[in-house]
Amino acid sequence: MPSDGSRRGTGDGQGAGFGGLLRRHRREAGLSQEALAERAGLSVDAIAALERGRRRAPRAQTLRLLADALRLGEPERSLLSAEARKEAGAARLPMRQPPVPANELIGRTTELTATTRVLGQHLTRLLTLTGPGGVGKTRLTLALAADVADNFRDGVCWVPLASVTDPAAVAPLVATSIGMHLLESTRLLEEIAEQIGRSTMLLVLDNCSHLVATVGQVCSTLLEYCPNLSILASSRELLRLPGESVYVVPALALPHDEDRVASSEAVRLFVDRATARGYDPTGELDQVARVVRRLEGMPLAIELAAARTNVMTIEELADELETSFTILAGGPRTASPRQQSMYGAIEWSHALLSEAEREVFARLSVFAGGWTLGAAAAVMPGGASRVEALDLIGRLADKSLIRVVRRDGVARYYMLAVIREFAADRLRATGQTEEAAERHAQYFVGLAEDSQSHLRGPEQGEWLDRLDRELPNLRAAMAWALRTSSVDEALRLAGGLWLFCYLRGHYAEGGQWLERALQLGDSVPPERIAELAPVCAQANLGAGTLAFLQCEYDAATERLQTALRQYKELGDKAGTALVLQRLGGVARERGDYGAAEDLHCESFDLYESVGDRSGMAWAQNHLGFVAWLRGDLEVGARRCRRARDSFRAVGDGEGLAWSLISLGAIAQYGGELVEAEDLLQESLALSQRLGYREGVAWSLNQLGIVERRRGLTDRAVHLLDESLAEHRDLGDRWRSASVLEELAAVAQQRERSEYAAFLLGAADGVREVIRAPVPEIEKAGCAATRAAVEASLERRAFRAAWSAGRAAPLAAVADGYPPREPAADPSSAAAERSRDWF
Repeated sequence: MPSDGSRRGTGDGQGAGFGGLLRRHRREAGLSQEALAERAGLSVDAIAALERGRRRAPRAQTLRLLADALRLGEPERSLLSAEARKEAGAARLPMRQPPVPANELIGRTTELTATTRVLGQHLTRLLTLTGPGGVGKTRLTLALAADVADNFRDGVCWVPLASVTDPAAVAPLVATSIGMHLLESTRLLEEIAEQIGRSTMLLVLDNCSHLVATVGQVCSTLLEYCPNLSILASSRELLRLPGESVYVVPALALPHDEDRVASSEAVRLFVDRATARGYDPTGELDQVARVVRRLEGMPLAIELAAARTNVMTIEELADELETSFTILAGGPRTASPRQQSMYGAIEWSHALLSEAEREVFARLSVFAGGWTLGAAAAVMPGGASRVEALDLIGRLADKSLIRVVRRDGVARYYMLAVIREFAADRLRATGQTEEAAERHAQYFVGLAEDSQSHLRGPEQGEWLDRLDRELPNLRAAMAWALRTSSVDEALRLAGGLWLFCYLRGHYAEGGQWLERALQLGDSVPPERIAELAPVCAQANLGAGTLAFLQCEYDAATERLQTALRQYKELGDKAGTALVLQRLGGVARERGDYGAAEDLHCESFDLYESVGDRSGMAWAQNHLGFVAWLRGDLEVGARRCRRARDSFRAVGDGEGLAWSLISLGAIAQYGGELVEAEDLLQESLALSQRLGYREGVAWSLNQLGIVERRRGLTDRAVHLLDESLAEHRDLGDRWRSASVLEELAAVAQQRERSEYAAFLLGAADGVREVIRAPVPEIEKAGCAATRAAVEASLERRAFRAAWSAGRAAPLAAVADGYPPREPAADPSSAAAERSRDWF
């Protein structure tokens, strides 16, 4: 009988090789393809593909199953395996390698360190780099693949998916990328898995966003069957697979320290790309910083902006970007349309959204400076529930169209400015901008009104921080109310925010809101006057208070008297008591201490009649304040201690800070400097923690006096300069004048008599404008300083310096003396320059 080998390739007209060898063994075993498939646990298609050469690289496990099913001995097994290895080596094409970037990667050290550790040390088998379009995912993916290549002995395979539109084309592209001959098969994924087998390799799937479902299926199958395979994916949307590790690619670092602008990643990228276009912007880094801050460090936006330097100056570019991002176009011709403009990059993501997602995406553009879940639900159509809002926000976050920031136990959501502009365009296109803006305003009116009961008490700091975070939204809501002449919303919003504006130092802005809202209120029809009386009274109280804090005493008195009449007509004793307290403040600063005391006593009686412990504490504190200002330290101390103890009991941080300031000032004027410093440091720390700017300014003022009295003039100058800057920024001219007089005392101590005269003149000029005298407690010190200055200067020199001070605007006083050329920003670095004169 002829040997089996004598008929190989001839008896059945089939070729040799692995397929022919497998066929011969099957026939010798008397098995059909169906029978062999059943015995081996494989599909009939798999047996047919192997025998016909459609599949040439069976996995080791498949070879074992076939050999066992055919009952082959060791020699036949070895021969079959050798034939399979030979054909696999001959048939396999080279893997597609990652492309070489055309330019240098700028920055990304932190990102590469973090992702290299996770992927290179095999801490995960699936890492997805995600982020919005234009943030640089592909560029970071390329750099990461290069960095970890040595950790994968069987290589790195690059699969670019950006141009793939048909989900059915994903698996074939993966197959050809890893080097497989692409043949028709109903089990291509399994064949890819068999081809990879136990190879230790990295499969990189770039730009998966539009194919996440299919890519997720491919990844899931390959990770299950290929134990040594790792996958790196870049996508605007998460794959949402078990075991997936996600790295959110951040924007480039922005310049924060003005001295280190050039080292900022975002600035370096702009400079590099602009220089490549033939324009070197290194002499205009301040304007470059403006550009990259406006673009929030987005690499694609920065590159597109840098491309415009061929026809624009950096300043023109920065100015244009302040109003619109439409100039961000003109990317490389070889780039895809979505990389040639920021509009195209965002449009590509927008096209992948469902109809419900698109509507919510557009509506969320009404928010400025971020939003919370409750706020999002409020602007959604049809009164969406928090659960519905959460689901839709979650989907947009997964698609990298919004960012999530978790802080202090609260999740807050943001859109990048360029994405928000795109979303706002979509909202305008649907004609829903005004309706969404109205919902937005109504939500923040409610928030402002809710805050009022929390801004006096133990939750004060928390609510101040909350309103601070929402300040851009509050401004947007107020702008809408004023623009649309929505009287109710304007009065309720402005009136609800006046205490916040006071505590956080927004005197001028809050005052403008209140005045404009009250002007709208003046035009309401007679039948609505009674309805609006409570909010009008509150708005007048707020307007009067903020005018008083800016030393506009006549305007303040007019508004407060109106509020007093309105609260009395409403029978609101607590409101009446608060207005009396503010009128007492006006009298106190104008030096009418008797009238101030009468008003505060009346306020105390009203608060006592309604059982308002906090109001009674405030009345006690103001009575103590009046007492020490007029020089009665003992009475002032007694009243302020009572107020302090009450404020501690009710948890009023602002009140506690004020009582500590008064007690510190009393101790300082009484010569108890150690006690004074302890009290004032406590008030300073509390005010700083609350963000209570008036408390900070007063604490620094009194601490500066303590240090002057100790003879530590360097420290005194520093503290008084800081206090002056705060008071000046707040618009508190009454206290600014007192600080100037203290600085004059320090200057005289240091034998800078001419500068001391200049400062005394400036203080006198301020007091003349606001028509408020030197407080009684400060008169002796101020007179002594003036006498010492006059004694050390010739009369002509004193009058010249004094007159220069009186003529100098308060914002420019700290620039020094003699007057210099006017600066574009007279207040900038003023405190620093004033030290030159000490």
